[in-house]
Amino acid sequence: MDNKDKDEVCVAPSKNEPTQVPVSHSKAIEFLANHSAEAISFTYEEEKAVVRRIDKRVLVLVLWAYFFQQLDKSSLSYVSIFGLSDDAHLVGLQYSWLGSILYLAQLVMQPLVALILVKLPAGKVLGSAVLLWGSALSIMAACTNFPSLLGMRFVLGSFEAFIAPCCVAITQMWWRRSEQTMRVSYWNAMNGVTSIIGSLVTYGLGHISSTTIYRYQTIFLFCGLLTVLYAFLIFWFMPDSPIEAKCLNERERIIATERLRANQMGISDHEWRWDHVLETFLDLKTWCWFFAIIAISIASGGIGTFGSLIVKSFGFNSFQTILFNIPFGVVQVISIIGAAWIATKTQRKGLVIAGLSVLPTIGAILMLTVPRSQKGVLLFGYYLVSCLAGITPMLYAWQAQNTAGDTKKKCTSGIVFVGMCTGNVIGPLLYSTDEAPLYRTGLIADLAMFVTVGVICGLTPFYLAYLNKKHEKKRIELGKSGRLPDMSMINKEKLWESKAVEVEDVQDQRAAVENDKGLLDVTDLKNEDFIYVY
Repeated sequence: MDNKDKDEVCVAPSKNEPTQVPVSHSKAIEFLANHSAEAISFTYEEEKAVVRRIDKRVLVLVLWAYFFQQLDKSSLSYVSIFGLSDDAHLVGLQYSWLGSILYLAQLVMQPLVALILVKLPAGKVLGSAVLLWGSALSIMAACTNFPSLLGMRFVLGSFEAFIAPCCVAITQMWWRRSEQTMRVSYWNAMNGVTSIIGSLVTYGLGHISSTTIYRYQTIFLFCGLLTVLYAFLIFWFMPDSPIEAKCLNERERIIATERLRANQMGISDHEWRWDHVLETFLDLKTWCWFFAIIAISIASGGIGTFGSLIVKSFGFNSFQTILFNIPFGVVQVISIIGAAWIATKTQRKGLVIAGLSVLPTIGAILMLTVPRSQKGVLLFGYYLVSCLAGITPMLYAWQAQNTAGDTKKKCTSGIVFVGMCTGNVIGPLLYSTDEAPLYRTGLIADLAMFVTVGVICGLTPFYLAYLNKKHEKKRIELGKSGRLPDMSMINKEKLWESKAVEVEDVQDQRAAVENDKGLLDVTDLKNEDFIYVY
């Protein structure tokens, strides 16, 4: 094999004429069918350049969209220490309900979100959602009592329901499975960046005193208007799919599309499939993700809403509490990206999640047992609890990488986000301002949830291994090779160190394009070439 052949990472059928499109085809295959095999072949360096362009455009837009969603959602926690309860005359569990209602709205919206994401372009859906929730937060600045705040928090949550499903759908659409874990961790890490920047912004805005509006109204208005402005950038710059991306030239669109074939996940066709819906609900691994995400969301929902109040209960004033939330954000960023990096290197997400759950477990025990006089130890425990932030994005990536079929991908994500919303509704309600400063009920519940998510994620890989064995047996029955290299999870820089993925093998696989389901709208359970990742 000469150097030229060695550079070719993805090779189309060897025929010079356009490939034959199967009867059941996708837009991606139609797009590629209009180009010859030579046009579809590309080198590693070409692919690397295209990925860089995608990262600079799509990833950056997703990062800041998620940042603004987290900033707007967390604004309630920031303003809680500036007298929101007194200014809005909140009593009992009313503040807790302001935290829970946002996720209750997201819970109600998830079925509609899944349908919309199948039917409409993800880029346009994301831009519209950002515009609408930014507007809702701006309007919330006019709310001065519990009923009006509750109503607008519900509206805010309804539009924010689109953000995580959009981000997951966009990640599945643009990156190979080996690249998805880090991309998911990047946009989730904006949660920690929000804690840092949001704390600094709140610290500054909190010093503004006015006789006409409360401090919390200033913060709501500032964050909301900034979000509205960002929405227009998404409308202008976000492409809807690799096939339609105007920011890429024709050659780059071909590479961006063809390289996703190895995912065996298909590309969006905007067609709703009821058989995919049924399979989603009958698939055991769907419920593994569901119960794991409920457990971690119960903990994160309570900590996210009451975190500032918990720190303040250690004996700090309002402005000290804001500053102590900055390290909280730093720990979140480190845990999210660090866990994703380890999972990418080891390709063992279940084990990494189970190991990561140990840190917040220790933190919760410290916060429950250490006397309030030991502020440093309590803060250390609080920062250990913040490591829980690394678990949710890992679950997002894990379910996304193990699901194929456009409708099934959206429905599985929808069920996962229903679990996330359910947990976040329950979480704040386990805390009450009446239990200050100990908040024992909430912390004990969080401790139990950390253990639960560790157990579930420690057992799930065994089921995925079983599914891989079933697919291997099916391939043998069909006369295919039982052992199949997972091209989507192989590190491209080490590609040529493996005999299993030499270019001749790739040519053999691509030569039978009519039997390849990589770009077809086929579910993972019905595609014997699909390989599950642990």
